[in-house]
Amino acid sequence: MIIYEKKIHTKSKKQMGNSYAGQLKTTRFEEVLHNSIEASLRSNNLVPRPIFSQLYLEAEQQLSSLEAGSRADNEEEEEEEEEEGSESSSPPVSYQMKPPPEGCCTTDGFCQAGKDLRLISISNEHIEVPSGFLLVGIKSPNLPDHLLVCAVDKRFLPDDNGRNALLGFSGNCVGCGKKGFCYFTEFSNHINLKLTTQPKKQKHLKYYLVRNAQGALTKGSVICWKGAEFRGRQSSSSTCSSTLFQLPESSGLSGSTSSEPLPAANPSAPAGTQQTAVAVDHIPSTPAFSSAVYNGKESPKQQLVKNNLSALTRPSVLGTLTNSGPPKKRHKGWSPESPSSTETWNLQLNPQAPNRIKNDGGSLSSLPHSALVGPASSPMVGSGEPVSVPDNLLKICKAKPVIFKGHGNFPYLCGNINDVIVSPLLYTCYRNSQSLSRAYEQYGASTIQPISEEMQLLLTVYYLVQLASDQVPLIEDLEQIFMRSWRESHLSEIRQYQQAIPQTFPQVPSQIAPVTSAQLPWLAGLAASSCNDSVHIIECSYSLAEGLSEMFKLLIEGKLIKTNYVVIICASRNRAIDSCIVITGKYQARVLSESMLTPSDYQKEVNYQLVTGKVETLGSFFSTLCPDGDIDLLLEKFYQENQGHISSSISASVNKPTALNGAGAAACTSYEIERHQIRPFQLAVAQKLLSHICSIADSSTQNLDLGSFEKIDFLICVPPSEVTYQQTLFHLWHSGILLELGLEKEHLTKQRVEQYVMKIDAEAQIKFKVFLQNSMQNPHTLFVLIHDHAHWDLMSAMHSLYPQTELSTGLVDRLLNCREVKEAPNIVTLHVTSFPYALQTQHTHISPYNEIHWPSSYSNGVDLYHENKKYFGLSEFIESTLSGHSIPLLRYDSSFEAMVMALGKRFPRLHSAVIRTFVLIQHYSAAMMAVCGLSQMKNYTSVETLEITQNLINSSRQCPSGHGLMVVLRIPCTPLAAVAYERLYNVRERLALEDNFEIILGNPNSGITIGKHFVEQLKVWQKIEDVDWRPQTYLELEGLPCILIFSGMDPQGESLPRSLRYCDLRLINSSSLVRTNLEQELGLAAYFVSSEMHTEKAVVNDVLESDPEKLSSTDNEDEEITTEGSTSEKRSPMKRERSRSHDSASSSLSSKASITAFCSESSPPLTAAGDTAKSPHQVLSNSTEETTNTYERQKHKVDKGAQTTISKHLPPVTEQLDMKQNIKSAQISITSSSSSPFSSSSSSSAPTHNSFILQTSQCSMTKASKQPPIVFLPKLVYDIITSTDSSGLPKSSSLLPYHSVMWASSFRPLMSKMMTCTEQSLYYRQWTVPKPIHMDYNNRNEGRMDTFHPRRLLLSGPPQVCNKNKIGKTGAYLQFLSILSRMLIRLTEVDVYDEEEININIKEESDQYYHQPGDMWPDLETFKKMPFDYTIHDPKYEDASLICSKLQTINNEDRSMSRRQEDMFTHRQTTRMRLSKYAAYNTYHHCEQCHQYMGFNPRYQLYESTLHAFAFSYSMLGEEIQLHFIIPKSKEHHFVFSQPGRQLESMRLPLVTDKSEDYIKSPTFTPTTGRHEHGLFNLYHAMDGASHLHVLVVKEYEMAIYKKYWPNHIMLVLPSIFNSAGVGAAHFLIKELSYHNLELERNRQEELGIKPQDIWPFIVISDDSCVMWNAVEVDCSGDRKSDYTWTERNVSLKQILQHIEATPNVTHYALIGMRKWSSKTNSAEIKEPFSCCHVHDFIMLNVDLTQNVQYNQNRFTCDDIDFNLRVHSAGLLICRFNRFSVMKKQIAVGGQRSFHIKSKVSDTPVSISPAQYICAPDSKHTFLAAPAQLLLEKYLQYHSHRFFPLSLKNYSHPVLSVDCYLNLGPQIAVCYVSSRPHSLNISSSGLTFSGLLLYLCDSFVVASFLKKFHFLKGATLCVICQDRNSLRQTVVRLELEDEWQFRLRDEFQTANAKEDRPLFFLTGRHI
Repeated sequence: MIIYEKKIHTKSKKQMGNSYAGQLKTTRFEEVLHNSIEASLRSNNLVPRPIFSQLYLEAEQQLSSLEAGSRADNEEEEEEEEEEGSESSSPPVSYQMKPPPEGCCTTDGFCQAGKDLRLISISNEHIEVPSGFLLVGIKSPNLPDHLLVCAVDKRFLPDDNGRNALLGFSGNCVGCGKKGFCYFTEFSNHINLKLTTQPKKQKHLKYYLVRNAQGALTKGSVICWKGAEFRGRQSSSSTCSSTLFQLPESSGLSGSTSSEPLPAANPSAPAGTQQTAVAVDHIPSTPAFSSAVYNGKESPKQQLVKNNLSALTRPSVLGTLTNSGPPKKRHKGWSPESPSSTETWNLQLNPQAPNRIKNDGGSLSSLPHSALVGPASSPMVGSGEPVSVPDNLLKICKAKPVIFKGHGNFPYLCGNINDVIVSPLLYTCYRNSQSLSRAYEQYGASTIQPISEEMQLLLTVYYLVQLASDQVPLIEDLEQIFMRSWRESHLSEIRQYQQAIPQTFPQVPSQIAPVTSAQLPWLAGLAASSCNDSVHIIECSYSLAEGLSEMFKLLIEGKLIKTNYVVIICASRNRAIDSCIVITGKYQARVLSESMLTPSDYQKEVNYQLVTGKVETLGSFFSTLCPDGDIDLLLEKFYQENQGHISSSISASVNKPTALNGAGAAACTSYEIERHQIRPFQLAVAQKLLSHICSIADSSTQNLDLGSFEKIDFLICVPPSEVTYQQTLFHLWHSGILLELGLEKEHLTKQRVEQYVMKIDAEAQIKFKVFLQNSMQNPHTLFVLIHDHAHWDLMSAMHSLYPQTELSTGLVDRLLNCREVKEAPNIVTLHVTSFPYALQTQHTHISPYNEIHWPSSYSNGVDLYHENKKYFGLSEFIESTLSGHSIPLLRYDSSFEAMVMALGKRFPRLHSAVIRTFVLIQHYSAAMMAVCGLSQMKNYTSVETLEITQNLINSSRQCPSGHGLMVVLRIPCTPLAAVAYERLYNVRERLALEDNFEIILGNPNSGITIGKHFVEQLKVWQKIEDVDWRPQTYLELEGLPCILIFSGMDPQGESLPRSLRYCDLRLINSSSLVRTNLEQELGLAAYFVSSEMHTEKAVVNDVLESDPEKLSSTDNEDEEITTEGSTSEKRSPMKRERSRSHDSASSSLSSKASITAFCSESSPPLTAAGDTAKSPHQVLSNSTEETTNTYERQKHKVDKGAQTTISKHLPPVTEQLDMKQNIKSAQISITSSSSSPFSSSSSSSAPTHNSFILQTSQCSMTKASKQPPIVFLPKLVYDIITSTDSSGLPKSSSLLPYHSVMWASSFRPLMSKMMTCTEQSLYYRQWTVPKPIHMDYNNRNEGRMDTFHPRRLLLSGPPQVCNKNKIGKTGAYLQFLSILSRMLIRLTEVDVYDEEEININIKEESDQYYHQPGDMWPDLETFKKMPFDYTIHDPKYEDASLICSKLQTINNEDRSMSRRQEDMFTHRQTTRMRLSKYAAYNTYHHCEQCHQYMGFNPRYQLYESTLHAFAFSYSMLGEEIQLHFIIPKSKEHHFVFSQPGRQLESMRLPLVTDKSEDYIKSPTFTPTTGRHEHGLFNLYHAMDGASHLHVLVVKEYEMAIYKKYWPNHIMLVLPSIFNSAGVGAAHFLIKELSYHNLELERNRQEELGIKPQDIWPFIVISDDSCVMWNAVEVDCSGDRKSDYTWTERNVSLKQILQHIEATPNVTHYALIGMRKWSSKTNSAEIKEPFSCCHVHDFIMLNVDLTQNVQYNQNRFTCDDIDFNLRVHSAGLLICRFNRFSVMKKQIAVGGQRSFHIKSKVSDTPVSISPAQYICAPDSKHTFLAAPAQLLLEKYLQYHSHRFFPLSLKNYSHPVLSVDCYLNLGPQIAVCYVSSRPHSLNISSSGLTFSGLLLYLCDSFVVASFLKKFHFLKGATLCVICQDRNSLRQTVVRLELEDEWQFRLRDEFQTANAKEDRPLFFLTGRHI
């Protein structure tokens, strides 16, 4: 037998002496090493070798082969193996490689010929492999992440058993193809391995390479060289979890937890025996999940050893792995072929396993159910000598040690393995921290190396050393320490790389190791020496087995009582280190081991302990504590004594309020049920949601067509909590949303409301199926699927981790992620949660652009929402614990914690949840008894519990109506909650308190049950008369004094009432430290308080608070000094100094001592907690067994605190009184002024409860509702919540966000306190990935960004459960549904102008009707007889000048009353109309039918268009006009192109005789400007799908934007000279182009034999705001011919146009139009079906007849009136169909309003009045940047009375306007005459004009023509010309000076610069 060295943990000089000279390199640590140690480390042979060391080293030699074979193969970081038989004491042989030939490639991964050999690069290339050769992967030490590919003769490779390989080597280079390498040394030179040791094929030829199913080359099985035992692989599919001790779920299908200990083979067991052992790594995963993403790379693959494959075909149940095994010491000669050494897995059920589970219910080493399912690949097994776990370890140590595997190999454990727990979590953390994140790969993998193993271990030791005795290590802390260390050590290289120009192949610097393996044990020991043996270092020479054996021995001997952590290091100089860390501290080990239980295992364990009666020992222990006998006996005695005469003050005070209330006496007025109202916050959130919905609809992806939906429907999904379900129904009922959306009628029933809310439970699928069917049957309804409390149950439906859990697991995934929901175009999913982190991973379905975060209430100190409620959440709670805040709302109970810790040591086998629950029940029971008069029980509770209980019991007595406080007692474990309820209920009954307060068991699966007495009270308060009413939500319990025992593993969205005063979270599962879990538990206390709270709070605090510093103390008072304001403590550097100790009692006292210090036996029962500190005499009354020293110090502190408090608040005279009077008077004064339950519990008082009831009659519930609740936390959670990082961020925020996600990398930046919600979301999206159990796990498309679901949104807001008034998210999303519905209705409605025709009174009332009301078309001959109505009737021209037709008796009323300013368009009368199916649409409309018409089809590219020039000459302009057509390919059939050159020749025109139902003959032209989005150019529905030609007429500068929005429309682009022109120019060019085209078509078709007059001559000119068209149907079936009835209905434009086109003799009409629609249309207007009058907005123009009548291309306004008058005067017919009307939509942008008149010199927008639009020539007037014609028209519209003063309101004497109509304003009438020969003009005889207007008159106007007209004396003349010269010529030519007098000062010009060509005008007076 080999004798092992005993003093392993001491430093052996021999070991140090054996290091060769120069081994220790110069590093930054060199200065700290003592010179003598440095000398011994450098020494080679100064120290003689003792016999003992010689024996030891010989043992090392013999075992070297075992050591080499059993070392775990750490995937990409392969440790070097020692040569067999080499002396471990000798230094490594230095090896110098042959220098490479000059000029060849020396880059790692490439051969010397420069060809790439890396597997990742050439995996898909075809590689020729000669016969007899295999492809093999080579490991290069400089490229740890890569394999190099080579071809090797298989004769030189071993067989499956590691034997029969020929010596030597034969291989080829697959890169350059060079063959025939006969020496591995030569080959290694060629492929640039750059080795520092002798090249050996066994060391570097590592893996066989194989082709996968896709044909890619991948890494196969390990090459099994002789002596190398099976090397298992760890499937590290889960990276670091949130805590050092938290259990990560494995990715295997078996769902097994990765750190469950696994019974493994014991290779060293004697033959014929079976031993149970523990393998330390993951339970194997199935290959299906073995390639999970792992730090951006693939996770390590599971390797299968070929000779073990047969084992996998057996039943896949993991049991004992048997092995006959070699002898204990494996010799070199042991044959690997022997059956025992092949280590075949014998997979059979272990018969002992069920018994073990039964006998030791919570044994962590027993396999969970899930581990027995699924196939098993080979897991990583232990290696080396087995270590026997001592018997009775748990009994002796009072805790199960937790062993964390670190680096290197880990030995087998055998023996009593139930008493230890082994976890690979630390190993995983180390591995992750050595994998450089992709973010750092840019710096070059070879330049910046990851942190070394030695450094990792040393930093871990440093971290453990600084942990306080009550702290537990966190994995996040360790990861950040590694990250910081790595960054600091490589900062210079990173900066250098960022600044330098990267070289093609950077030089690889020599790696400088900061810590060597030789230094490591010494430095670790040095670090641990200062921690009072809290961390113990064990150094071993050969393997961890020695250290573990030593550790177990020390544990059994009781030498590690003070030690919390044992670090075992096996560091040898010439190989990698092995290490592990053992948690031996009882508290830490318990927390860590319990954290490894899954939620279901946790429940099972607790249930098992309850069912098997293991907790009875705890109950009997409590009985022994009470000196007066068992508590139950005391209760019984109390009950017997008081039975029959319970007229105690408590009962009297309970019954009194009810009686008072019944008698009508003063009742409490504070119970107000606020009406439902929308808060500013909620409205803001609802509008943000609506904005996001609109963004989805507006995007070009066509994922949501809002225009196609007519109504809203919805379904709200909630967790399966009955209370949450009822609460949502309650909110839905009272919101009125169902009636508002029209989903339900007036008389709502609860059954109907229930259709809209779904519990996600087993019955959910039925309701959800109905929802899906409705969505499919109603494609025009938008269904909103609201997933409330969306972070609950994100389990994948495919991969349920806990198959034994309730059926609802994975239902969210199964329902909400089903294919029907994803593909339905009319379902929008809205996830609503306070904790969105689990939905913000790399694989999330929700786009970051679809996230809506709750808005901040303040921005730069400004209140944004004027909200009278202030939110009080986690950050505010934390803030209350800081210095300067008088009331800490977060507290912990040190007395309770101390008792729990003590009992935890006494009962190590009981789960801490059981212990904590029983202790707290005991405390509450004792506190109730103490308040009821059993004062001796004060010693058996804590101050905190006593405060809670007495406030609860007394609260109802302080209110005349009996309102009280709610106390929430959170017990996650349902069985424990039931136990607590039963016990507290029993105690309450025995104490006769059953009418004082209620105890409610809140189980998520059941409703609320309360006593009849309390139901009646609630009905009175809430004025409910329903006999059968019962409260169904916690909100309805407002004002009820009660203890609500809140059970369930997670809160499920239940809201709590405003009367909540205490939130007791002392029993939450503190070992499961996940951000979501912590925040949702604390979210129970989140609160909206009144904004006025602050002023009131300040007053109360000033009176009630004791001096904070005097009462503060620390848990280690003997050891440390607390410094004011310090930010760290010696033992707890992570913990910030708080303003007081929030345990509220003296922390270092035990439970009894702290109670005694505050509760005197002689004092009467306590009333309120918030009074003052007690008398020091009371404080000192009951001393206990605590040490006098500690107690004295504590006493002194309390003493001093009491004095300070009292003296601070009393007048100077009182201070001189003695101490007793001092306190008494203070109590009276304070209690009478305001008794607040809000104060810190460190200042409790004990006056008699009868003395102050009347004085403190303020309702407790009122005060509670104005203040946030007080929260009690476990100490561990409190420390994490209140500690912050360097940026001030609470540590809880940097925890793992959710249990089913994991960090993508340890190399992630720290979160910052300044991060917004959006930035936090982006952080989690980058740095977290879902585990396989998460429903988003499979949502990934490699390299593509389309994993986001387009119709899925996420609303996150603060946890707000106290939302009696629906201030929170529920109200927000219900409001969103409301405004979304209103918007949909609004989308289907438009504002159309609804105005009566004007100037009806001027219209000639004639008895003669030319047509019958029922006539379909006008009769041409009859129509020619109809007189033309000159009067304008279109209401848009209400402010235009009246046109006189003959001597009219016009009422000289002031028409200026109707005058409208320029911007009055917004005030024109409109009405809202629902869009019909025949409406014209803007660009926002998308539907399936018109996708192709619009050219937006996501499956096709945008329609291609071609640009065509079209030129024609026009004599009036004196130049050739060149227009451009943009013609989409789909519309080219409307045009004719020349054959060879594809030149545009003409636009095709139909024949007059053509008749087709599906064709519109007239081309439609729509001039438009500024309305690319809002113009109604989509005529698909208006035309009812008929084929038509539609041309948009746009300005050149707007061409691109119109083409973008309307890619499938034909564009006619005006020449650039018309960019600033008005609508007249567009009309002019449309008409001229159309006539030119008509000529071309006549010529073209004449060649085909068609007569010119047969070509269709009409075009349609339509405004861009025509939205719908109506037709009047006249019924003339009455008795008399004149009787008729009529109805108006919406029809298609196609029907109207086809009807007009079918008019008999249609080509004889020049202009055809229709009425403007009005709701006030009367019968008289349509009695005559056709009118000869002005037509506007939508006209059919005969371009043939109007060839010689032009639009005025200069005009901006009234150009249609001007053109109508010209057409009529030319003798042409204008016909208006009164049966048809057009609706015009009000569009607030573009059109005429796009012209802004501004100064030319200044860019600043200054308002310029129309009076400034003209000026005197040559004056210094400010010139304006606007067309001259526009300035003229606008000036005349508003100031023409300055030119025509006689004409003002003088309608019988109009202004004569020659050849044009200009609007002179509504107060001036004009008379139009044409100078053209043979024109039709009114008879002017008898008319005397008050003015003459000559506008750009041409040669047709002659002097003789003007002399026909008569003018008033003093009438004025205005001549307008293009320049001053033509002005003078016109005066001379027309002989104007004969009758008109001109003055020099009467000449004007428009306010334009000379280059802008102003218009000039001259005014004169009639002589």
